[in-house]
Amino acid sequence: MFDNKDRTDIQELGEFGLIKHLTEHIELKQASSIKGIGDDAAVLDFSNTKTLISTDLLLENVHFDLRYVPLKHLGYKAVQVNLSDIYAMNAMASQITLSIGMSSKFPLEAVEEIYEGALIACEKYQVDLVGGDTSSSTQGLVLSVTSIGHAEEHKIAYRSGAKVGDLICVSGDLGAAYVGLQLLEREKKIYLENPNIQPDLEGKDYIVERQLKPESRKDIVELLAFLEVQPHAMIDVSDGLASEIIHICKASAVGCKLYEEKIPIDPMTYETAREFGLDPTVCALNGGEDYELLFTIDQKDYDKVKNQLDFTIIGHITEANEGLQLISKSGNVHEIKSQGWNAFQA
Repeated sequence: MFDNKDRTDIQELGEFGLIKHLTEHIELKQASSIKGIGDDAAVLDFSNTKTLISTDLLLENVHFDLRYVPLKHLGYKAVQVNLSDIYAMNAMASQITLSIGMSSKFPLEAVEEIYEGALIACEKYQVDLVGGDTSSSTQGLVLSVTSIGHAEEHKIAYRSGAKVGDLICVSGDLGAAYVGLQLLEREKKIYLENPNIQPDLEGKDYIVERQLKPESRKDIVELLAFLEVQPHAMIDVSDGLASEIIHICKASAVGCKLYEEKIPIDPMTYETAREFGLDPTVCALNGGEDYELLFTIDQKDYDKVKNQLDFTIIGHITEANEGLQLISKSGNVHEIKSQGWNAFQA
């Protein structure tokens, strides 16, 4: 964390000086990165593969709260949520651009922390930062990341590819990021009422990290390739399991059956949700920000995946006229409805 006593006013550098300061030590590692930062545009060469591009916008007080989100974590998360969109197409990410809008209250050291977090994510996932922009903002801190990836055409998985009889799988566990957010919001409220009380997050590291420092699932794309399993449909769990399975079913014109007892929920998520008076299954269905991968595979691939610990089979695809069903632990049938994140809610 930077010390406000040693803050450097960004105006001392100017826009071009700031960009040079932040990017002059960046090294390109991807063979497809021909030219990065330093010209009017980056130059990339993917030869015979298809190129995938995705952009995400993160806005202060809409997508993040700087009262409990460290700037380094914010930079890391901004990259991760965007890479996740590429992996959700069963593709590999290779480059990003990062643009920042900020007010004059942010010194150089604050921007350096954001970049440091972003570059840690780039290094970990072997992605090149090849461009971006900086600008002043009167609406708080704004981050925009564009990710670029590639895949062979026949390996790309769309939301529209699910087939009747497919097994529905999800990586990791669900609901942790949402429950972690509830914990952070509670501690923020307590702190605002009495600044002398320090946040109590002891023993809750996992769910807090799932909210502040999510990890996109490049490893699942690599694992499926290793297992020689081609997903028919795929999406990342950014808005909650319910919302994502609805997207797949609508795009594929199919129905589904999900089984509550199969939905993976970490014990800490389960216990903390109960402490807040929340239903852990509802957190998994509607919480969002888990950035796990939800995908369907052919039943014939069952033997290849049945012993995998990295993802769980949670249901199967049905005919459209059967609707979207959640089978509860008690055997009751419920219609799956989306109550997840709405970017335009009041």
